[in-house]
Amino acid sequence: MIEARGLTKRYGAKVAVDKLSFDVRPGVVTGFLGPNGSGKSTTMRMIMGLDSPDEGSVTVNGRPYHELPWPLREVGALLEAKAIHPGRSARAHLRMLAQTNGIASGRVDEVLEMVGLAAVARQRAGKFSLGMGQRLGIAAALLGDPGVLLFDEPVNGLDPDGIRWIRNLLRSLASEGRTVLVSSHLMSEMALTADYVVVIGRGRLIAASAIGELTAQSARRFVRVRSPQIAELRAVLDGEGATTVLEDDGSLSVQGLDEVAIGEAAAAVPVVLHELAPQSASLEEAFMDLTEESVEFHGDGRPRAVTAPEAGR
Repeated sequence: MIEARGLTKRYGAKVAVDKLSFDVRPGVVTGFLGPNGSGKSTTMRMIMGLDSPDEGSVTVNGRPYHELPWPLREVGALLEAKAIHPGRSARAHLRMLAQTNGIASGRVDEVLEMVGLAAVARQRAGKFSLGMGQRLGIAAALLGDPGVLLFDEPVNGLDPDGIRWIRNLLRSLASEGRTVLVSSHLMSEMALTADYVVVIGRGRLIAASAIGELTAQSARRFVRVRSPQIAELRAVLDGEGATTVLEDDGSLSVQGLDEVAIGEAAAAVPVVLHELAPQSASLEEAFMDLTEESVEFHGDGRPRAVTAPEAGR
């Protein structure tokens, strides 16, 4: 388990992480989401003891990382795929890590096979593609068979088959009771991989909840309705204060009334209903709504407005 309490990290006048608190529980894949510059990588570095917080604390299994007796056996991390000496082979790199952490040498071949690098184990890492480098970084994270795992953008450089592989791997690791924290900008992939998400913006916590709860609470939630009397029904729902949109496929998207109220309004007319289906927002839509004020640069290149309390940060 990972527990962060009041984490704060400053770089000069810039506050990278601001009083951030959250938990990462075992048995689920937790997605760590936020716009570029939101503080995700800095937070993961503090979890791993690579950066020290200016305020607050973060523990892994109840201890700060630097107090763990055999860190690689308790925590595995992929924070930078190319943090490998380019002249070493994949096997030599993993053997070095195994020898310095009291891990049996046979485990090296196990993880190379697990990540699909057994055939290139003797090749120099400097000649690896980005995707192969990612797989080697994942092998290093798994080497000590740890109960806690952190992955920062693990699907970078992977092809569709590789992305599916890492998705299945993460879910399998969580199903074994491990604690899995993964950051990604691919919302569609996170929706398929994660059970729970922690969303931050400008270094602050925005949301921490199950994905289903997050999308259900989005303002983009609506009810899809189909009826052979759609025009008549739409007039009734508009009169009830709903916002309705007639879609190209003939269905009606309704906001402002839930499915119960719509069904009761249709019965009172009466109007025949062929479909009455609540629709949650996608994770991407919910994420965009939540982080709109935290995006530093929008698509047109305009910097976001800085509010008075932020001035001088």
